[in-house]
Amino acid sequence: MKTKAQDLGINLVDSFSEFKEFKNIDRATMMRVLEDVFRSMLRKKHGNDAKFDIIINTETGDIEMYHLRLIVEDGEVEDENLQICISDARKLEPDYAVGEDCIQEVFLDDFGRRSILNARQALMSRILELEKDELFRKYADKRGEIITGEVYNVWKREIMVLDDEGNELVMPKEHMIPRDMFKKGDTIRAVVHEVNMDKGAPRIIISRTSPEFLERLFELEVPEILDGLITIKKVVREPGERAKVAVESYDDRIDPVGACVGVKGARIHGIVRELRNENIDVINYTTNNALFIQRALQPAAISRMELDDNTKKADVFLESDQVSLAIGKGGFNIRLASKLTGYQIEVYRVTQGQSDEDDVELTEFLDEIDEWIIEEFKRVGLDTARSVLRNSTEDLMRRTELEEETILEVKKILQAEFED
Repeated sequence: MKTKAQDLGINLVDSFSEFKEFKNIDRATMMRVLEDVFRSMLRKKHGNDAKFDIIINTETGDIEMYHLRLIVEDGEVEDENLQICISDARKLEPDYAVGEDCIQEVFLDDFGRRSILNARQALMSRILELEKDELFRKYADKRGEIITGEVYNVWKREIMVLDDEGNELVMPKEHMIPRDMFKKGDTIRAVVHEVNMDKGAPRIIISRTSPEFLERLFELEVPEILDGLITIKKVVREPGERAKVAVESYDDRIDPVGACVGVKGARIHGIVRELRNENIDVINYTTNNALFIQRALQPAAISRMELDDNTKKADVFLESDQVSLAIGKGGFNIRLASKLTGYQIEVYRVTQGQSDEDDVELTEFLDEIDEWIIEEFKRVGLDTARSVLRNSTEDLMRRTELEEETILEVKKILQAEFED
């Protein structure tokens, strides 16, 4: 009949078997962990583990321990951990003689129920630590890679995602595209953005707003990028709104922009859908700064440009009808162009004809129009009275955050200025 200590010993072996089967830990590490746990038991019982051998079968989980001691005459034992008297040795093996080494097997139930229980807890604790370390290393090596997971929990500030092994990943709200709406059970794609230790446990942050996510999506959709025929030089984004991607090909026979967009936009459409209809401009990279800025500001047509390479500033002059195109809705186009090129881009209107010579800056109307309304017009590149009047009310409502009633009132005030 088995004792309680023997039952606990079996449970201890079962813990190891679970560990071996379900945790992605190499054999050498498993051997070391188990040996450390049992040597700790030996030190607590005997004060020293120097003369003990531990043999672990990593296939079956069987554990054998042996105590090696020198056989001495009866009454001459000075240290029971190092020596055994001849009479006790012959109880184990009748043929033993003084001066020989005595090998005595140590059984788990020799340690007692409490020691075995403590050992089990220590083993499980080490397993959890190793699991955390392994998870941290695994995802630290995956930084910048796309992973697919399942939404497990949705909270106000973040969502929890489980990977295909059931590991917990976190996506904070700031790493979600504004139009992302997830519920439990949804499949999600994101890039591994950050991996760190938080209170002893790995915290893995995934992102859909990172420029790396867009870059990895291009690699998946455009084989020429993975093959090294096309290089992504830089990616800048306003998540969910607009992105600019600078690409370059070292093979003159390959059009990098055409390859990334695909026939009838087949390649880029999948990326746009993944990013919740984020507008993506693919641009030919060049070391010619003026040309690069010109391409980055598309679809606006630039009339003239003045560059200061020392201060990294670019003054860009455009016709009146091109200013709003250069700035873009919400100022995204010019902001992204500045990030992409590394230049601070300032837009100036080229005035032509008598009708523009008598134009009036919107700031001249501060006594009649609220400053925040003027700023809203300026945000979309409309900084003079005539530039506002040239646009239809419907277009202004679409481009700004202003209501129809407000726009009509502003137009009335501006029109009165020129009638006077």
